[in-house]
Amino acid sequence: MKAERRKEHDWLQKLVGEWTYEAECSVGPDQPAMKSTGSESVRSLGGLWVACEGQGEMPGCGPATTLMTLGFDPQKERYVGTWIGSMMTNLWVYDGELDAAGKTLSLHTEGPSMAGDGKTARYKDVITFVNDDHRTLTSHVLGENEQWRPFMTASYHRRK
Repeated sequence: MKAERRKEHDWLQKLVGEWTYEAECSVGPDQPAMKSTGSESVRSLGGLWVACEGQGEMPGCGPATTLMTLGFDPQKERYVGTWIGSMMTNLWVYDGELDAAGKTLSLHTEGPSMAGDGKTARYKDVITFVNDDHRTLTSHVLGENEQWRPFMTASYHRRK
């Protein structure tokens, strides 16, 4: 059952390290964006997975801890993972793909609608490497018009 490491696993290892972030979240039209800061520690699990533990302020929720896991499933030929946060009870399950340029990982998921109407919505988290020491994370929600609307952007910088 020993897994063979592939180039897709190597891409994930670029995330390993200590990071700080600044985030901006749009809570709705005609409302000012909420800003937050924090840190993230990313470690490798056997070169096949990464575990990303974040600490910081979550807009509207106060201090929060988050945990994201990411890996690559060779049988599905897809990136897979999860995300949880201390401010909510939902387990987000990711399914994603890397762009042809090898810079952007798009992770698709479903979860509770931010409208608080008891419905589910489709979301997409996009991780883009600007360079080895700077990456962004942009979260989108799929609107009624079938267009992706960004609602949160975070800029991560590797600690030196």
